Amino acid sequence: MEPVAAKETLLAQIGGETTLRGLVDCFYDLIETDPRGEALLRLHFRGHGVNHAREEQFNFLCGFLGGRRHYLEKHGHMDVRLMHAHVPISAGDAEDWLALMDRAITEMRLSGPQVDKMRLAFRRVALTLVNDLGEWGGGKRLTIRRIVNSLY
Repeated sequence: MEPVAAKETLLAQIGGETTLRGLVDCFYDLIETDPRGEALLRLHFRGHGVNHAREEQFNFLCGFLGGRRHYLEKHGHMDVRLMHAHVPISAGDAEDWLALMDRAITEMRLSGPQVDKMRLAFRRVALTLVNDLGEWGGGKRLTIRRIVNSLY
């Protein structure tokens, strides 16, 4: 009997770090040029800027999609809510982020069930980050570990 192969990560299924780097760059290019990205761009300028966000988004998504955890190695955690705790995020901001990420995925010609899983995970995280609705979510914390575990 042959040994069971380990499950391939979502990162590997979409083409690895090279494809992810292209996706992140396409996404941030859209934030900088698409009218739907204006509010997101303003939020990034309140922080460390877009170039910093490009790098940290790549670092985070590598680990989030099952690859090397660059963000964890650099910052000691993968808590997406902590990363954004200082940022006012509205439901509209989350939807704009999702729309631009969806467009970047389409422009990168990524498709298939693995991409559907990735889109679903992005939606769950983006909506979890909305923090302008008071009691939204009933106080139930949606952790990255729970989201990642639901992908497999």
